[in-house]
Amino acid sequence: MNSPDSKDRTTPQKILRSVVELCADCDTCRTLMDEDCLFFLELYRLWDQEKESGVPISEAELRNLVGLCTLCGMCPCPGIPSDLMEAKGRYIDREGLPLTTRLLTDVPRLARLCGTFPRLANILQSNKTVSSLLKKVTHIHLERELLTFPEQNFFQWATERGLTGRREGERTVAYFAGCTAGYLSPQIGRATVEVLEQNGVTVSVPPQHCCGMPHLVEGDRTTALRRVQSNMNDLLESAKRGDDLICSCPTCGYFMKIFLKERACYSDAYQRSVNAGEDEIKVPVSGGRDQKHRVLKKSMYKDILKDDGFFSTLDPLARINLADYISDAGEYLARLHAEGRFDTKFTAISERMVYFAPCHQREQNIGSPYPELLSLIPGITVERLEGMYCCGMGGNFGFKTGFHEKSLEVGRPLMDKIREKAPQAIITDCMSCRLQFNHALPYPVFHPMEILARAYRHAEDERITI
Repeated sequence: MNSPDSKDRTTPQKILRSVVELCADCDTCRTLMDEDCLFFLELYRLWDQEKESGVPISEAELRNLVGLCTLCGMCPCPGIPSDLMEAKGRYIDREGLPLTTRLLTDVPRLARLCGTFPRLANILQSNKTVSSLLKKVTHIHLERELLTFPEQNFFQWATERGLTGRREGERTVAYFAGCTAGYLSPQIGRATVEVLEQNGVTVSVPPQHCCGMPHLVEGDRTTALRRVQSNMNDLLESAKRGDDLICSCPTCGYFMKIFLKERACYSDAYQRSVNAGEDEIKVPVSGGRDQKHRVLKKSMYKDILKDDGFFSTLDPLARINLADYISDAGEYLARLHAEGRFDTKFTAISERMVYFAPCHQREQNIGSPYPELLSLIPGITVERLEGMYCCGMGGNFGFKTGFHEKSLEVGRPLMDKIREKAPQAIITDCMSCRLQFNHALPYPVFHPMEILARAYRHAEDERITI
């Protein structure tokens, strides 16, 4: 079986055909991903249909197939998502990106529009007739609630607090809030700042754009690359000044820590930086900045192990540096706790909650730091939902008319599990999961930082009372 790299990959259909053949030849994901991934379900259905009927998979079927990948990161072969993003990008290069898709993936632009015309935004969201018409035009399923934007977003709040400039402190953090905490749920961003400051950390909010993941999933290569480059420049500048880099959104974290640096270590620049010999390719086998390497013969692997992925036009060393420097907010707090520097002066929250670790958090290989941190709050009961569940939302895919029912089908086992637990609240660090839970379940949903900040606030109120 030849690898996709050995095939003609001049069109998106040929890229997808090579992916189909590679996956069908391996067949591992037929059972491994049979419940959580619509892409693999459809891939194997199409392959079986072709073998039984003798009729090749059509171009239209391949086009529909690639649209089912949400870049959840759960598939075991890292090359497959890269190939799918390449195919999506080539489709968009040829077809263009529909205006409605471009608008829905650009949360900052939507937020600016709603902020500029707040009365119009309220009418669109509250008037059922107008709202239904808008959903039809934008291909949002009628049962979905339109996104709402608060009067003050997180970045406006941070500006008022003087957080947007560099601030000196014993421990300093540059916080990448992302679109969800930045514009949709600014209470998450505020809670993150509160928790960090409670732990003696000086927080700054550097200039930042959307991480690029929503554009990448839709195949908008130009916008994704432009925003990635801008974020890399600003965040690495903060790192050079000695700031730790953190983010509270697992999708942003997965994108910058895992997906962005994919194949960067095969670049000539990286190989020179680790003093690879003339006939050597040094492949990292351990995480962090003190890398260990496995040495392979370049003459054997040079046509396979190369930096030719979606982000190959960007500086590979910058991509690797950003991945090494940035931490998930929970990961950062867990590090403080391990060093004995985490403030545990909480007041009781006597509630029973469940915690769901989203796909993009699980794929960062950082464990699950939040349940342990939350367990330090007196009185709280937090039960982690074990298993490889997926909520099914897939970013904004669950909003789409053609994906809505499928997204609920994928998420049904998780929803049933949560109903069995009947918690007082759900905790998850993913905004997409939060939207799906709010749609399908009756329980309130919080980011872990919101719960930690609440326990700190109560403790502060108690100290003032005393």
